[in-house]
Amino acid sequence: MAIRVNLDVMLAKRKMKSKELAKNISITTANLSILKSGKAKAIRFSTLEAICKALDCQPSDILEYEED
Repeated sequence: MAIRVNLDVMLAKRKMKSKELAKNISITTANLSILKSGKAKAIRFSTLEAICKALDCQPSDILEYEED
């Protein structure tokens, strides 16, 4: 996979649990888990914006491109 999701890293840096983030941004913990694992096929900009706002970070802190 060329896009790596570093959401778990940002959660750890902010000392926030997945359950708390899911509640704050109004998505299910199951959907957040899919996103964290990198198995998501897409992410809505509104969801990315909510995550960045809740974690006080930039999209580049969460999503990273790496060549295969």
